[in-house]
Amino acid sequence: MNLYRFGKMVCGAFLKSMYRIKVRGVENIPQTGGILLCSNHINNFDPPLVGVAASRDVHFMAKAELFDMPILKTLLPTINAFPVKRGMSDKQALRNGLNLLKEGKVLGLFPEGTRSKTGELGQGLAGAGFFALKSEAAVVPCAIKGEYKRGKTVTIIFGKPIDFSEMREQKASARDATNLIMLNIEKLLKESS
Repeated sequence: MNLYRFGKMVCGAFLKSMYRIKVRGVENIPQTGGILLCSNHINNFDPPLVGVAASRDVHFMAKAELFDMPILKTLLPTINAFPVKRGMSDKQALRNGLNLLKEGKVLGLFPEGTRSKTGELGQGLAGAGFFALKSEAAVVPCAIKGEYKRGKTVTIIFGKPIDFSEMREQKASARDATNLIMLNIEKLLKESS
């Protein structure tokens, strides 16, 4: 068993011991090809929850500062995380993300760039739109809803892939592409109400 699968098993056991986890729409994740998996961000446990709930291995961008911490700098790469410098255009992180998508892997992103303090969906950053337009990856919206409080229900919903063919043909802006992704995440959040 590789470290990612072992980590997924351990994280799953921990999350299920703390919260009532409900997963919907996992059948919307294509089983082959590159996937850009975009979710809202309400808690530090969102990345492991997405990783546990998804039917395929997910690679995440993580803020570069985490890779300076003694234990995390060794652990994060084993669970498919790679660094991104926030607040600037990190060309290496963008290249890494595009390469993963071209290799047919799953790239998990939180387009808001940081956790929402209120639980409300914030504005997405252009990076998600960049990946959606510059790759041929399927773009799967994801919504996380609920309270990360012991015994409470946390629901994760995977939506149907968003059709980006027209936007790619029209050479739409990364901002417009991100707005479409956020709109789809918002719809999933409302549907789950």
